[in-house]
Amino acid sequence: MTRISATRAFVNGALTGPLSVSWDATGRITAVTAIQVADAEFDAILVPGFIDLQVNGFGSFNVSASDATQWSQADQYLLRAGVTSWCPTLVSAPLHAIDSSLMTIQEQMNDRSTRDSNARTSIIGAHVEGPFLGEAIGAHVKDSVRDVDLNWIAGLSDCVALMTIGAEQKQAQEAIRLLRKKGIAVSIGHTLASEQEYLSAKIAGAQMVTHLYNAMSGVHHRDHGIALDVLTDDEIYASIIVDLEHVSNRAVRLAFSAKPDRMIMVSDSVRSISDRAPRLKNGTLAGSVLSLDQALRNAVFQCSVSLTHALESVTKNPAHVLGLKDRGEIKIGMRADLVLLDENLAVVRTISNGLLNNTLND
Repeated sequence: MTRISATRAFVNGALTGPLSVSWDATGRITAVTAIQVADAEFDAILVPGFIDLQVNGFGSFNVSASDATQWSQADQYLLRAGVTSWCPTLVSAPLHAIDSSLMTIQEQMNDRSTRDSNARTSIIGAHVEGPFLGEAIGAHVKDSVRDVDLNWIAGLSDCVALMTIGAEQKQAQEAIRLLRKKGIAVSIGHTLASEQEYLSAKIAGAQMVTHLYNAMSGVHHRDHGIALDVLTDDEIYASIIVDLEHVSNRAVRLAFSAKPDRMIMVSDSVRSISDRAPRLKNGTLAGSVLSLDQALRNAVFQCSVSLTHALESVTKNPAHVLGLKDRGEIKIGMRADLVLLDENLAVVRTISNGLLNNTLND
């Protein structure tokens, strides 16, 4: 039996503590116990492991073009950022190229199926962002964006966990129903859809929108916009990139105020050698260099988002969208995916499936 204890902990949607969490050799939590302050090992905040639904790459790592060594390095990068579960993300490309990348992701998932002595991230499944996008293609290659192909969707690899599509696609509803039947979560994104197209996509089974405000129609006091639809819809989830370049701090604050229980922070990080979000020559943003722990700090310290809502947006909420019942919360029976944060919300330790990431300093 292994345990960790801290003066504060995020449990059942609230900050509490002091608390001790124990887990067994399989990496499952067996006890969550209140303790005395003097018995706490760490003067820190113990929270569930972060879940990032949109990671294209970072540094020299690219989901669609990396070798086994780079995938291992990606594990360490993500664990240092507190991320224990994630979705390798593929942007619009020819269908055969996406199929090839999905084979690599499946191999990486298979490689993690056996628990060993080294802490590794859990790959939930791929996020296929496109190629069936709407009219707001953003930084995606225009020639790769295409109409829905229901036959291709029907044969999609089991490793796909999430797909982003445009609600104005002619066969959007059929595609969404088919994806949901296959157990794949659906997000609406890169879209200028009408209000009815948005509602129809939601009724068909879409649960989320991809990077709120970005690559979609916006908020206007008279005119319709997808962002306005989402901000006034208490049911649908919204991912958001809180690097303070994609979305201003006031817009982040508005989003969390409008739907505090339905926000999901994502990094949307991409391979880059810069420390600023990359852009196309025309100025269009093309992903971020954000890490999820930095997004958490930005939300709380720069955007006045409550710590509890910010934490839910990187733990419980993404788990709920993907139907993950074994992570996202600190509860008996859950995976021991845990992160210790200091008072500045910097990651002190990351535990993935009961295993400590040894690349962090004690």
